[in-house]
Amino acid sequence: QVQLVESGGDFVQAGGSLRLSCTASGSIVNISAMGWYRQAPGKQRELVATITPGGTTNYADSVKGRYTISRNNAINTVYLQMNSLKPEDSAVYYCNAEVWVVTPLRRLEVWGQGTLVTVSS
Repeated sequence: QVQLVESGGDFVQAGGSLRLSCTASGSIVNISAMGWYRQAPGKQRELVATITPGGTTNYADSVKGRYTISRNNAINTVYLQMNSLKPEDSAVYYCNAEVWVVTPLRRLEVWGQGTLVTVSS
């Protein structure tokens, strides 16, 4: 019914940059907050950044000053620009969205399948 598809994960050297994209598709009435989470092997999934439709953002302390989340509401897409990457940033990054659908009208939390980011030292 609703899908989130991430792209942009890759191998990158420490200090490098990467840009992730996530696009929502399906029978969507409206998308509220969107965000990025990450999960490294053996660790809990953690919040990286979120953004509201109006552009209000919040970031995990570990990525403040290095990551920037943004969105294009016209195409239901959220981005994550990652700069000054560190090996500890390596993880599967998951896109998340709060989505309103109409079968019946209800609010869903939807997750993408993830995109792998590997930062080498």
